[in-house]
Amino acid sequence: MVKESEVRLTKFELEVMGALWALGSASVREIQERLPAGKAPAYTTVQTIVYRLEEKGAVRRVKKVGNAHVFEPVVTRRATVRRLFDELVGFFGGSPRTLMAQLVEAGHLTLEDLREAEGTLERLEAAKSRGGARAGESGGEPDAPDAPKGRGGRAGGARAGGRKRR
Repeated sequence: MVKESEVRLTKFELEVMGALWALGSASVREIQERLPAGKAPAYTTVQTIVYRLEEKGAVRRVKKVGNAHVFEPVVTRRATVRRLFDELVGFFGGSPRTLMAQLVEAGHLTLEDLREAEGTLERLEAAKSRGGARAGESGGEPDAPDAPKGRGGRAGGARAGGRKRR
């Protein structure tokens, strides 16, 4: 059995997994219908990707309804996002600071974003000191994009300079 953290997915496989994560379990047709309408691929294309995901250990067949197989995700969105971020940070020499500096320079990270991250870090540290959740297991986690976001005080030590280039 493949570990969640070892499953590598292509961009299109991530789109298919996104549909499956949203649905919980689904047939190929249901997955296809959940993909964005503007770029909806053919049924056989989605079927090929789902079978490829099955070979990789990212999904599994749970039952058969008529001629259709029903699949469910084996890997979680959280584990997938964590692996992607680990790869991205690795690309920047293992330094989150280098990655953040690049995001700031490219205009993708604002002072408001840094303040929000500071608030999240403060909550994680507080939970850790109380013996509660481990890092990454509280609000604001990758698989909860609509979770309420905290606001910290100042973005201490951040070199954003308050500029916003969007």
